[in-house]
Amino acid sequence: MTQISLNVTIDAPARRVWEHISDLASHTEWMHDAVAIRFVSAATSGIGTQMECDTRVGPFRLTDRLVVTEWAEGHAMAIRHVGTISGTGRFTLQAAGPNRTRFSWTEDLRFPWWLGGTVAATAARPVLARTWRRNLSNLRALIEGGQRPARS
Repeated sequence: MTQISLNVTIDAPARRVWEHISDLASHTEWMHDAVAIRFVSAATSGIGTQMECDTRVGPFRLTDRLVVTEWAEGHAMAIRHVGTISGTGRFTLQAAGPNRTRFSWTEDLRFPWWLGGTVAATAARPVLARTWRRNLSNLRALIEGGQRPARS
């Protein structure tokens, strides 16, 4: 298993940050590695929401199957990865001063043995951390300035 924890301070109140991250379909606007999101449940928000996310990191592509396991309006959201790569992910929001929010993102991921198991997880950690730092910069730019992140 590999754990990645990142955070960013965004110049916006938590309710505004929540408006962006609670719109699960819009995550492709700021997550560089998320190519497309499809809901496979009737719900598109809240606990129990299920979705498939076509993911691309460098030359690697997979469909990540996700289930929302926590939904604390304005404060936290968590998912369980139930596809090829399993594990959990969690976003939390905390006040960081007047009209500022500390957004934290933690992922615990397990790679199957046939994809290299712990060796692959160890090798993937810096690549995923770099990708997700970029995602956090994209989210901050989107919220603070309304700028759409560049996709490449």
